[in-house]
Amino acid sequence: MVASSFSHVRGWVFDLDNTLYPPEIRLFDQIEQRMTAFVMQELNVDQTIANQMRQDYWATFGTTLAGLMQRHDIDPVPYLDDVHDIDFSVIAPDPDLRHRISDLPGRKIVYTNGSRTYAHRVLQARGLSGVFDAVYGVENANYRPKPERAAFEHVFAQDGLDIATAAMFEDDPRNLAAPHAMGMRTVHVAPQPNEQPFIDHHTNDLTAFLTLLSR
Repeated sequence: MVASSFSHVRGWVFDLDNTLYPPEIRLFDQIEQRMTAFVMQELNVDQTIANQMRQDYWATFGTTLAGLMQRHDIDPVPYLDDVHDIDFSVIAPDPDLRHRISDLPGRKIVYTNGSRTYAHRVLQARGLSGVFDAVYGVENANYRPKPERAAFEHVFAQDGLDIATAAMFEDDPRNLAAPHAMGMRTVHVAPQPNEQPFIDHHTNDLTAFLTLLSR
């Protein structure tokens, strides 16, 4: 039943963080700590204020970076280098996930609100290097973040993705609204489902879900 709803799909778009690796490894906790430290240093505020700004900008602008750029004219390049300077040893390779993604028919890409350099390091640690046809970071959208539709449109235009035959896998439900409106099949990858009209499917196990598509 699930496989039939993906029979037309020949373009597979995967978010990175908490999608291509399980959220319980808490990799993003390291990034959030570095975000807070960066805000403290650059804006000369204490930890409490920096934490609040980080959360507020994420909620309002889609990413903390987008808020820092719009409100404080922060240069995105040193920011991205700094906040992604983390320990990747907590990520384990997943041969089964590699196999399932490799078996998908058509083009496979990663699109993250992080940087491309960071994405490649995560993919390497996860044992997924060489699986994807392309990897796109926030810099490929001119630093405009998901969930902005213009960000998706910019990246997909670069890729030449046929949106009518594509699917999006993402842990953040708000980042599925634009792909769904554009005509893509959407899959929410998270421990708990989120009942939204723009979410076509939910799974708490990406590998198991992709297994269903090969049957």
